[in-house]
Amino acid sequence: MSTSSVSATAKRHSPSLFRSFFQGSFACSTACRSGGKRLDMIISSGHDMLAQKDYAALAEHQLLTARDGARWYLIEKKPGEYDWSSFLPMVHAANQHGIQIIWELAHFGYPAHLDIWSPDFISAFARFAKAMAEVMRNEGVEQPFFTPVNQISFWSWAGAEVAWLNPHASGRGQALKKQLTRASLAAIAAIREVYPQARFVLTDPLVHVAPADDSASARAEAHRQHQAQFAAWDMLCGRTCPELGGSAEMLDIIGLNYYPDNQWLSNGAPLTATQPAWRPLHLLLEEVWQRYQRPMLLAETGAEGDARASWLNVVVDEVQLALERGVGMEGVSLYPVVEYPAWADDRRSPGPLFSLPDPNGNRKIYEPLALALRSQQIKFRHQTQGRTGGEEDGADLR
Repeated sequence: MSTSSVSATAKRHSPSLFRSFFQGSFACSTACRSGGKRLDMIISSGHDMLAQKDYAALAEHQLLTARDGARWYLIEKKPGEYDWSSFLPMVHAANQHGIQIIWELAHFGYPAHLDIWSPDFISAFARFAKAMAEVMRNEGVEQPFFTPVNQISFWSWAGAEVAWLNPHASGRGQALKKQLTRASLAAIAAIREVYPQARFVLTDPLVHVAPADDSASARAEAHRQHQAQFAAWDMLCGRTCPELGGSAEMLDIIGLNYYPDNQWLSNGAPLTATQPAWRPLHLLLEEVWQRYQRPMLLAETGAEGDARASWLNVVVDEVQLALERGVGMEGVSLYPVVEYPAWADDRRSPGPLFSLPDPNGNRKIYEPLALALRSQQIKFRHQTQGRTGGEEDGADLR
C-alpha cells in the first residue's frame, strides 16, 4: 500500500506514551574532543548544581518529560566500581518535581579505562546498564525510559569517519556503528532483566538529502546519504547485519533529532525551505513511520537566536499534520532546554528556553519561545479535547 493511500484513510494518532507531549532535552554529552579534552555539558550548563531548579522550571512550563544523562565516565571511574553520587540527586530531584526522565547512558562518552573497540566494552556497558536499572528500581522508579547509546549513526560518523570526537578514528564508521549497536542491544537486554516493562528511545538525526543536479550520479549519491540515516535502526531490529543480534522487539521508540540544517544537497550544499527540493517535516516523519511502524519522538529540535519561536511553531504545525495522517508521534522535545557553552566555534548551539545561570544560580527565560510553547500547548490541548470529548489525564496541557 502506498504512503498516500495510507494517509488518505489514516485516523489521527492520539499520543499517550509520555507524561507530556511537549518535552525538554538537556545537553548531556561527555565526549572527548581533540587533545583528549573531556566535555561534560551537564557541568558546563550548570545543570549538575541546579537540577532541582531546572526540573522545577520544566514543571512550571508543563514540560513533564525530559531527556537527561547518567554520566558513565563519572559513575565508573574504576572498572566495575560504581559511584552514583552524580546520578542519585538528579533522580531525587526529578521525582520531587514529577518529571519523567528518558535517561541516556552513553552520550558520546565512556570511561577512560575502556577501549571502545574491545569486546570488553560491550560487557562493561551491559553491566553498567543493569546496575543503573537496579539503582532506579531501588529508588522506586516504576516506568523507566532509557536511551542506551545516543545517536549511533551520528556518533559513528563523528567519531570514526571524521575523527571529530572519540574514538578519533577515520574510515571506520561502519565498524563503530556495529560496535555501538552491539552495546545498545546488550544494554537493552540487561535492563530488561531488571525492568521487563522498560521502554527505549533510540535516537538519530532525521535528514533529507536531495540530488545536487539531474545526473544519475547525483541521484545515486543523494539516495545513499538519505538511506544512511536508517542504518542503526535497521541493525537494531535485525533487518541488516543479523549477526549483531538485532530483532524486532529491540526496536522500541524511534527518537528523531531535527534542526534547520538537517536537509542538504548531495554535494554538501545546504538546502533551505525556499528551494523546491526541500521536503516538509511531516513527510519525513511519515517516511520513518511507514518504514518501522514504531512510536516516534522528536527528541531534539531547536533553532538559534530570534528564529527559536518561529522554528518551534513550524515544527509543531508539521507534527500536527503528521498526527492527522496517522503517524505515531508521541512528543516534541526542545533542545537544549537550558543553555550551554558551545563545544567549539563550528558547533551548532541551538537557542535554549532557559539561559546559563547567573552567579546566584538563576536562569533567564527567553520569553518569545516560552510564549510560542504555551500557545502550542493550548492549541494541542484543545485539538485533543475536541477529538476525545474530555480532558487529558493530568494537567500537562498535552
